[in-house]
Formats: sequence, structure tokens, C-alpha cells
Amino acid sequence: MSDHPHHHAGDDHAREHDRPLSGPALRVKALESLLVEKGLVDPKALDELIDTYETKVGPRNGARVVARAWVDPAYKQRLLADGGAAIAELGFVGRGEDIVVLENTPKVRNLVVCTLCSCYPWPVLGLPPVWYKSAPYRSRAVINPRGVLKELGGEIPDAVEVRVWDSTAELRYLVLPERPAGTEGWSEEQLAAIVTRDAMIGVVPVTVPGSGR
Repeated sequence: MSDHPHHHAGDDHAREHDRPLSGPALRVKALESLLVEKGLVDPKALDELIDTYETKVGPRNGARVVARAWVDPAYKQRLLADGGAAIAELGFVGRGEDIVVLENTPKVRNLVVCTLCSCYPWPVLGLPPVWYKSAPYRSRAVINPRGVLKELGGEIPDAVEVRVWDSTAELRYLVLPERPAGTEGWSEEQLAAIVTRDAMIGVVPVTVPGSGR
């Protein structure tokens, strides 16, 4: 099912995500609740702000990385050889974790999951979506990846190998989707505009709007 072992780097990482909120995270949650209770923060506005960083601002960084790789073969080679360094060339730097870039091809589809929690390449994808953190996705992506891909992005032919990659606190993954047909001659900006967060997690392909491809 996968060429990559489904494990995390040590029990410390699992315990870290199992324990209750503490320290700064707990204070932030308490402050958020207090501000909402006193009417100083609109929950709807807060949700919209989170959605902006989850689906727009963050993933736009990753889309720029993908588009650059599609138009610049030399950059693509550097990206696949050392994802973190190549991503840093565009100004996107993490907090010490390594980022490995996985290339989708006509014969291979890559799917990213975090089976213990929600480790995620924040510098290029922003906030992880709720479904990525859910127990059903975390389990089914490993047990039945083809079923997950069929539900979210369409059936995968039997001849195509599906590889599942389990993120850890020290190692994150970014999928380099296949460039869709019909985008020959497009600018880097045009290409970046069609790259989605879900495509960079690996659950859907990149399509040309209006073409169905």
C-alpha cells in the first residue's frame, strides 16, 4: 500500500499531541473564549480569518512552488532533491522540520497523511484543513487510500501505484501534482492560480477550470 513506513519519530511525538492544551496554547484558547464571550470578537469573523489562512494565503505559497517547478526544470530538480532548501529560495521557511516533495506521475499517485495527529507543511500550505485532522481520514488514508482518492478526486486506475506518506514532527511532505494538459504556454502566475491545497496533499489532481480535466 505504501513504500513508506507508517510510523512517527518516537513516542514523545505521540504523547505531545495526546496531552491536553497547556502553556501558550491554553492561554490563547482562553483569551479567544473570553473575547467572544464579551462580544469583542465576532466568531464568524474569526472563522473567516482562519479560513483565509487555511484555504487562501497559506496554500498560495505552495502553489507558487508548484508552478515554479512546472516551468523551471532546474528548480524542479532542486525541489525534488532538497525540498526545504528549494522552497526557502522562494522565501518560505519552516520551524526546523524537513519538507520532502513527492512527484505525481502518470504511474504514481502520492497521498499525504499524519496518522497520529496533524503534522503538516505550514510554510507552504497554511493551516491544515479539519478533514485532514479527522480520525476517519487518518485511518482510511492508510487502510484504503484508493477509496479515499475515489471519494475526493475520482477513481484511480489499477495500473497507477498509490503511495501513502505519513508525516511526522520532523518530516513533512508536499505533493508536486502533475501539470494538467491544456496549460502549455501558461505563465507561472496562471499556473499557480489553478493549484489547490488538496492537490498538494494529494487527494485530488489539478484541473483546468471549465475543462473537467
